[in-house]
Amino acid sequence: MKLPKIRELIEAIKALVKGPYTSRFPHEPHIPHRNFRGQPKFNPDKCVGCLACQEVCPVEAIDHADTVKGPDDSVRTMIHYTDTCIFCGQCEAACIADHEGIKLSRDWELSFFDRKTAQETIDRELQLCEQCGEPIACKAHLRWIAEKISELTYSSPTLYYSRLKNLGIIDDNIISALNNKGRSDRFKILCARCRRATTLTTE
Repeated sequence: MKLPKIRELIEAIKALVKGPYTSRFPHEPHIPHRNFRGQPKFNPDKCVGCLACQEVCPVEAIDHADTVKGPDDSVRTMIHYTDTCIFCGQCEAACIADHEGIKLSRDWELSFFDRKTAQETIDRELQLCEQCGEPIACKAHLRWIAEKISELTYSSPTLYYSRLKNLGIIDDNIISALNNKGRSDRFKILCARCRRATTLTTE
C-alpha cells in the first residue's frame, strides 16, 4: 500500500481542525449559493394569471383550474407542482409581468411527507363574458393589457369597459339598458366568439 502524500496529510490535518467541508444540514440550515435555482414561487402582487408560464413549462409542472360560480365569484387557481419541477427557470423567463409574476427562489429544503402537498397555488379573479358566461381572462391580465397598449384600449370594448369597472367609473345600469341581443351587445365585455356573433348579426 502506498503511503499518503504530504499534500494529503496536510488536507487530513486541516479537516481534523476545521471540521468537514460539507454542509451540516439538517443540524443547521443550509444557505445555498446566490445563483442557486430553487422552487419557483408565484408573486401575488405581480402574477396576472396569463398562463404563459404553463405554456412554456417543459415538464408540465404548472397547471391551472378555473372555478366559475358567478360574475363576481369566479377564480383561476394557478398551480405549481414542486415534485415535477426541474427548476429550469423557463417560467420566470417567459413571465410577461416583467419576469416578476413567478420567480425562482433560493428554497433548498423541499422535503414532503405527502406528495399531494408538494404544490403551491395562487388565485386570480376571472372576468366572465357578459353574454355567455365563459371565462375571458383574469381581470389582472386585462388590466395589464390595457396599461400596456394605453390609448389603443379604446379600440376594444372588452378592455375599455373592464378598465372602467376597475376604476369604478362605469354605470352598472348600462348592462340592463343593453339587454336586447344584437349589435348593442358589442358594448359589453365579451369573449371572442360572442363578439364575432354581434359583428355578424343583422339585428
